[in-house]
Amino acid sequence: MKRHLISAADLTRDDAVLILDTAEEMARVADRPIKKLPTLRGRTVVNLFFEDSTRTRISFEAAAKRLSADVINFSAKGSSVSKGESLKDTALTLEAMGADAVVIRHHASGAPYRLANSGWIDGAVVNAGDGTHEHPTQALLDAFTMRRRLVGRDAGIGQDLSGRRITIVGDILHSRVARSNVHLLTTLGAEVTLVAPPTLVPVGVGNWPCEVSYDLDAVLPKSDAVMMLRVQRERMNAAFFPTEREYSRRYGLDGDRMAKMPEHAVVMHPGPMNRGMEITAEVADSDRCTAVEQVANGVSTRMAVLYLLLGGSEPAVTTTARTEENK
Repeated sequence: MKRHLISAADLTRDDAVLILDTAEEMARVADRPIKKLPTLRGRTVVNLFFEDSTRTRISFEAAAKRLSADVINFSAKGSSVSKGESLKDTALTLEAMGADAVVIRHHASGAPYRLANSGWIDGAVVNAGDGTHEHPTQALLDAFTMRRRLVGRDAGIGQDLSGRRITIVGDILHSRVARSNVHLLTTLGAEVTLVAPPTLVPVGVGNWPCEVSYDLDAVLPKSDAVMMLRVQRERMNAAFFPTEREYSRRYGLDGDRMAKMPEHAVVMHPGPMNRGMEITAEVADSDRCTAVEQVANGVSTRMAVLYLLLGGSEPAVTTTARTEENK
């Protein structure tokens, strides 16, 4: 593992598989009565969030605490940032407090990269989402969920997603999740297809390692996993489609469309969901939808990332711990 996790594009196949395998070890810890490991005792992890978040912030907090790290939650609202403090001064403050790792979510694309390469802090930097750029840990937990569902919990150890066909549908233009998933899934050997209205497809998408389609119905029958994305109205400054009803009719996933998917195929959503727009309640609540499962897997995956960045190269769960677990 490298010192920081800024972009999914920075990960090699071996890096990614190592994280997924380590996450599988961490998931076994979650099944134990005491869900804690002493691995990061004495280390300090700071959650530095300049944007609103529920799943990601709580997931990183739970992950760090299960590894016995000390956690400091920093929210821009109610802090000196609201008084005009710069990212640099905030970082220097965290460095003075002895932060070993900083998990940062920022509205500006490139902020985590700046923090990691500026020399302001010595700790590891983990990108928890920057603007419309990337969200690498979301892509990792998505890949972890796919591998478990499509390959198998135990059979997946050491395996990638070679030959799997993944379809990502919705607001690609504003989605950092889509960008990270395209990079990571391609690295893991999957074939990725993006489906969206022409207005919500980024300029330069032709250079991405994926296919682009504007017809959802044509892609569904050959998809192993379909990931639905939320339309991010908060990032839109223009009308990208006529009406919500029109968008839902062309690009929403309902029961009839789900029936066109192969029997083994799963439906994914990074959350939060706009039920009735990109996904109907019938699909969201079905057994094929992994949205809640993704949240649980997010804790295991982020435990793996923090462990590999801060813990070292020793096995995540020791042989002794496994023996005690099986008694």
